[in-house]
Amino acid sequence: MPVRPVIHVGVDGSWRDTGALEWALQESLLRHEPLQVVHVIEGKLRHLSGWDPDVVDDSSMEIVSEVQKHLDESPGSLDHEADLVVGPPARTLTELAAGSRMLVVGRRGMGTFKRLLIGSTSEVVAGTAMVPVVIVPEHWQPGDHSGPVLVAVDDSENNDAIIEFGIEEATERGLAVRLVHVWDLPAMYRWDPMNVAGVSAEWTENAKGHFENVVAEWLQKYPGLEIHADVRRGHPVDGVVTAASEYDAQLLVVGTRHHTRLRSFLVGSVTRGVLHHATCPLAVVPTIHER
Repeated sequence: MPVRPVIHVGVDGSWRDTGALEWALQESLLRHEPLQVVHVIEGKLRHLSGWDPDVVDDSSMEIVSEVQKHLDESPGSLDHEADLVVGPPARTLTELAAGSRMLVVGRRGMGTFKRLLIGSTSEVVAGTAMVPVVIVPEHWQPGDHSGPVLVAVDDSENNDAIIEFGIEEATERGLAVRLVHVWDLPAMYRWDPMNVAGVSAEWTENAKGHFENVVAEWLQKYPGLEIHADVRRGHPVDGVVTAASEYDAQLLVVGTRHHTRLRSFLVGSVTRGVLHHATCPLAVVPTIHER
């Protein structure tokens, strides 16, 4: 299906601090695509004792008006829009963004009503959205990072979507791409220290060879792009987060597999760990759907 050329952004009352809107504005200028900014009111607020729906609505409309003013004053001539919607925040954002270019949210994204939500909105949308979700740390500003686009890859055959997304982002910004693969020995090998060194060296060489071939394949498609492979041993979350810090990555790209409806609110343990600890903007790209 064709992608709608619009970037969705979820905001709340702390939109000036999350960095999500600023990142999306930068992306909008690079892609020449407008923003659709959404502030979602949790419908449960209307049924809580002590809450006046009119007060909640007035406060929310004030947020939307402030965001729209900020959009109108931003560089470029694109028609950005800010809207107010009522519903469960994560599900509403996911449904609205379906088929669009991407969804951008802040790291926390729960505002003052976080006690009404189960889990982090950013984590839920990362596990349910069928479009790439970019999660931006609090207080992010353009120029905070100066390194490449870093793409975390595994040893499966499902890396194409995340590499493609990383290359798009790098091309827009004139950056290099670095594919990072972090592996560790299965527990069955660790009990025998005599064999660890030999097995580790063999697996490292095999992994390096494999990802050097992967780099060569992508360079055939994008001959003018700078692409490198980085293979390291360790815990996947720690290895990916450390690599992003070492390279001062401007964007870290990871993948997530979608599951059955019952489990769709979860993201994989590695993606969740990276989401919680990465200090740069993180793009979570859906790869395959598992039942």
